[in-house]
Amino acid sequence: MNLARRTLIGIPYLWLLLLFLVPFGIIFKISLSDYAVSIPPYTPTLDLSEGWQGIRSFFAALDWENYVFLTDDDLYWRAYLSSLKIALISTFLTLCVGYPIAYGMAKAAPEWRPMLMMLVILPFWTSFLIRVYAWIGILSTEGYLNQLLLWTGIISDPLQIMNTPTAVYIGIVYTYLPFMILPIYATLERMDDSLLEAAEDLGCSRLSAFWIITLPLSRSGIIAGSFLVFIPALGEFVIPSLLGGSSTLMIGKVLWEEFFSNRDWPVASAVAIILLLILVIPIILFQKNQEKNQEADA
Repeated sequence: MNLARRTLIGIPYLWLLLLFLVPFGIIFKISLSDYAVSIPPYTPTLDLSEGWQGIRSFFAALDWENYVFLTDDDLYWRAYLSSLKIALISTFLTLCVGYPIAYGMAKAAPEWRPMLMMLVILPFWTSFLIRVYAWIGILSTEGYLNQLLLWTGIISDPLQIMNTPTAVYIGIVYTYLPFMILPIYATLERMDDSLLEAAEDLGCSRLSAFWIITLPLSRSGIIAGSFLVFIPALGEFVIPSLLGGSSTLMIGKVLWEEFFSNRDWPVASAVAIILLLILVIPIILFQKNQEKNQEADA
C-alpha cells in the first residue's frame, strides 16, 4: 500500500480520533469525577501530570457513583424512555408525511424534479433556530393557526398547542422531513418502472403493484431515512425546549439543565455517555444497512 493510499485512508480515522474519541474520553473521564463547587465544577480523579502513579491511583479509586445515581433517580430513566417514545413517534409521522412527497417527486416529470428537490432543501438555507422560533408564532394561542381556525369558524376557542407534545412532534417532523424525503426519493428514482408495467399486465391494480413492488423496493430508503430522523430526534434539545415547554421531558433538556443550571458536570457527563451508548445501536444498524445497499448495487 503506497503512501498516498495510506494517507487517504488515515484522514477519516484521524478525523474520528480528534472529533469523537478524544471528546468521548474527556466526557467519560469527567463522568467518573466527583462534584465540587469550583471552576471547573468537579474534582478530577485522573491526573496525568502525576504519570503512572496518577493512572494507578485513578484505577484504585475508580467508582461508578454517578452512573448508579442515574438508576436511583427515576427522572433520568423516565427522560430516556420519553425521548425514545417521542423519537419513535416522530420518525413514524415523518415517514407518513415524507413518503408521499418523495413518491410524488419520483413520479414527476424529469424537468420538474430539480425544482422539487430545491424546495425540499430550501429550509436549510434558513437558520434552524429561526425556523423553530417561527413555529411559536404559528402554534401559540394568538398564532396564525388559531387565527385561521377561528376565522373559518372551525373552532370557537383557541387551541392550546404550544407547550404540549403535539408541538414537539410538529417541530421535529418539520425540521427533519428532508432527511426522510431525500433517501426515499433517491431509491424510488432508481426503480425500474417496467416492473410496475409488468405487474399491471399480469392483473395487478396500481395499489396492489405499489404494495407488492414499489414499497419493498423502497425499503432501503425508508430504513435510511428513519435512522436519519430517529438518531438526531432522540437527543433533540432546542425543539422540546422552545415548543414543548416544561411539560415535555426529553433527555436533551435534562442534559442541558445538569450542565448549565445545576452545574453538575459529572452527572451530566454520565447522562451524555449513556445517551451516546444508546445512539450507537441505531448508528451501527444504519451503517450495516448502508453496507448492504452498497453490496446490492455492486
